[in-house]
Amino acid sequence: MLHIPSLPFRRRMEAHPEGKEQFESEAATLELTLDALKEKQEEYQDYLSDLAEQYCAYWNATAAEQQADAAEDYAVDMAKIMEVARRIMRGAFVPAADEKKLMEYSEEMYQTAKSVGAMVRRQKKEKYDSFWGDEEKKVYDDPREAAENGEVMSEGPQVVEAADVVASVAANE
Repeated sequence: MLHIPSLPFRRRMEAHPEGKEQFESEAATLELTLDALKEKQEEYQDYLSDLAEQYCAYWNATAAEQQADAAEDYAVDMAKIMEVARRIMRGAFVPAADEKKLMEYSEEMYQTAKSVGAMVRRQKKEKYDSFWGDEEKKVYDDPREAAENGEVMSEGPQVVEAADVVASVAANE
């Protein structure tokens, strides 16, 4: 590859024609050094981008797990509420806590269930235990903590000093 010296080196070469060869060599070394440093910087930037993607993946996985659990819990609670309403409509005795949950969910549904239940005449009314006994609250990981403590999935580039890059380029001259 034909090397064209940068402007400062060209000016020196014009002012001092006897040092043209030395100036050309210095310009070539400087350009190779800058190219090597730029290449290393791009390698570091690519690695940092990979780390950022992994961080986001850990964050999103933790958040998605929490959302899935919340949706599952909601579906289970809805099934319980519907079953409480069904039992009340059949004239059964349900715990006050269950009636309260139904009323908190929908006062209209509660009133309808009670009205229908009052119309049902049964000899022996069924009695049920509460759906919402002693339930444990789930503890979730903090997405930020999960992302920051996640394992790095790839090994990063070797960190080198800029002086070592310059020395290696100069040695290859």
